[in-house]
Amino acid sequence: MTLLNLLASRSSRMKASEIRELLKLLDQPDIISFAGGIPDPSLFPADAIRDAYGDVLGGAEAGAALQYQVSEGYLPLRRWLAGQMGKLGIACDEANIFITSGSQQALDYLGKLFLSPGDTALVTWPTYLGALQAFNAYEPRYDRLRPEGGNMTPATYHTAGAANGGRVKFAYLVPDFANPTGATLDRKQREAVLDLAGELDIAVIEDAAYRALRYDGEGVPPILALDCARSGGIDKARTLYCGSFSKILSPGMRVGWVCAPRHVVEKLVLMKQASDLHSPSVNQMVMHRVAESVFDGQVEKLIGAYRERRDGLLDALEVNMPEGVSWSRPEGGMFVWVTLPEGTDATELLARSVKEARVAFVPGNAFYADGTGRNTLRLSFTLADRRAVSEGIPRLAALFKG
Repeated sequence: MTLLNLLASRSSRMKASEIRELLKLLDQPDIISFAGGIPDPSLFPADAIRDAYGDVLGGAEAGAALQYQVSEGYLPLRRWLAGQMGKLGIACDEANIFITSGSQQALDYLGKLFLSPGDTALVTWPTYLGALQAFNAYEPRYDRLRPEGGNMTPATYHTAGAANGGRVKFAYLVPDFANPTGATLDRKQREAVLDLAGELDIAVIEDAAYRALRYDGEGVPPILALDCARSGGIDKARTLYCGSFSKILSPGMRVGWVCAPRHVVEKLVLMKQASDLHSPSVNQMVMHRVAESVFDGQVEKLIGAYRERRDGLLDALEVNMPEGVSWSRPEGGMFVWVTLPEGTDATELLARSVKEARVAFVPGNAFYADGTGRNTLRLSFTLADRRAVSEGIPRLAALFKG
């Protein structure tokens, strides 16, 4: 007996994550991995988190920590986050903050909220693989978002979307130190995205998972801050800001958030009630305590550590890579994007690299909605200590030369 013939049509669009599969390689001690875009666990504020769990569960809050929570999220955490958003130029209050089980859940909920089968999502080429996976379940069509400019007009976007039997619903992008390219949009490009969204009358999903990890240069206002200034306030804005504690404090606690107009938050709350009721109460309460006490210091610690690793990786690429190979030079985040000569297949190279060089990376085609970009790959530097770089990059370079 099989149930496969009973599955919904959307199930055919659910694919295994190449990155999740590659993370299994981390269990092999002789593999040097530049694959997983994960923070260094040795840098987690483990002592602060342990103490916060002890305080919460050992005191008067224990009952609330182990009890059901409102679907919007723990109120003191939402108020703290509203204050943080205010520092970014986004005036809001707790009613504009919605707590999720990591920002990945936020992407899933926003896909569910906006996309009907056949609708169009505008995404960059390449874009975050997890966003494509989240949106795929709702059977969209993808079109290319070009913040740097291009020959697509609002009319052509509309026409292409209608030809597919749906509407253009939103533009999704990672404007700061993007996954996978490491690229950052300047203010003019962010304004251009808002211009396009206004002409198309669509939402903008701003994925800000890496925003705090800036190593060089001046920060650029979030798209939501620019939108609020244009529209007259967050409740009139079209931008939905997705944030996360995963890259700064702990991914395992699974605490993210959405900052959005109240009418959008109200819809997301209904989804949460129908899905998992609320994110774990104890994790939210602990995260609030830890964020209040160590967030800024933790950001500074990570910036110091990751800047050094980024610089080491860039230096090694400069010394070792053969002619015809190019790469990005990110001002922050976790990733360097490598472009190989045309006609090279990074997926085929990965199989050889793991077998012959014992080095792992992520092939770039996984990040393209149409599966192109086969001559590209992503390297993560957050776990790239000096040994990994000094041994791994020469091995990769030798493979690319061969």
